[in-house]
Amino acid sequence: MTVLTASAPEGVGLCPARTRRLVDVFQSEVAQRRLAGAVMLIARRGQLALFESIGALDPATKAPMMRDSIFRIYSMTKPIVSVAVMMLVEKGRLRLSDPVAMYLPEYSHQKIARSEAGTNHLEPVQKMATVQDLLRHTAGLTYEFMGSHAVQRQYAQSRIGLRLRNNTEFSQQLASLPLMFEPGTAWEYGRATDVLGRLIEVLAEQRLGVFLQESIFGPLGMTDTGFSVPPQDHGRIAEPFARDPDGALQMRLIDLREQPAMESGGGGLASTAMDYARFLQCLLNRGELGGVRLLGSRTVAFMTSDHLGDIPVNSGASRELLPVGYGFGLGFAVRKVAGVSSEPGSIGDYYWGGMAGTTCFVDPVEDLVACLMLQAPNQREYYRKLFRNLVYSALAD
Repeated sequence: MTVLTASAPEGVGLCPARTRRLVDVFQSEVAQRRLAGAVMLIARRGQLALFESIGALDPATKAPMMRDSIFRIYSMTKPIVSVAVMMLVEKGRLRLSDPVAMYLPEYSHQKIARSEAGTNHLEPVQKMATVQDLLRHTAGLTYEFMGSHAVQRQYAQSRIGLRLRNNTEFSQQLASLPLMFEPGTAWEYGRATDVLGRLIEVLAEQRLGVFLQESIFGPLGMTDTGFSVPPQDHGRIAEPFARDPDGALQMRLIDLREQPAMESGGGGLASTAMDYARFLQCLLNRGELGGVRLLGSRTVAFMTSDHLGDIPVNSGASRELLPVGYGFGLGFAVRKVAGVSSEPGSIGDYYWGGMAGTTCFVDPVEDLVACLMLQAPNQREYYRKLFRNLVYSALAD
């Protein structure tokens, strides 16, 4: 399927000099040894205005970065799994209003952790979490690395992030832990999409990776996306610096060379810039790419609308992930107002990123898709914002 053909920047309304400046700025970061390497991609009006690799694939071997280098995309797995859930919704297999426990009975008796007068106790939830709560991160779940709340400490003590348990075992373990919030009362970023991965397995009666391959990766031509990398492609895996260039504690990245027991719907996939751009272009096209339709156009519009309304964002790490001016849809942060945010964009643009440094965004107003792939965990926020600023500065029509 031929999609995303190359175009000169000026042919799709980008300034050639400013597009080149984006590459030069990131090349300067490589020269200063703050960034090992990167792949940058900008598509507008369905054509590639920029697709370039810079720096090293692996600083240890000094092998050059390639446009088809493979990256750990971590939480950029979430939009893909969210689309997979909505495909099942469109097939009539479930409804967003369904309680999660309807399909995963281990969530039938969840409890919430309460703290009063310095003591902690558990109470039954007043309302069970729904599928929509999982998709929009209002199910009361959290991440163990998001803070020091008693629930987050329990997550850490249970080693909930281990990839050694399969999705069934993971879901059962998570369901036994208390919730941080009553479902539907707060936006707290957490392991909700991992639960969605298990939900897909139950409904589809197959492993998550198999379902994604048959339903999304194969149809869209995403040939290099999966939960592990086959041996013949190990030489294309991008690696970070062995030591953080700013002196911080280096984050240990997942090993893509081994098939994990747990296929994490919230953060386990590997992909390339082009593969992910195909997925994003499908969304920008309102669910279709190259004659293949994954979702109905109205479903995509529904997913990329704000689903929080008046539901507050929890303070702390979650507040940092969802900046002012943005709400959250079904798998993506969604811009609600033109100003307020410190970063440029349009009302209705949507984005997300991954813990190891990858980021992407779609701007329907500008008919724009942009994707930055790198493996720089501790520098990710700096490069995400830098990339977005430079992409929007290149728009010239």
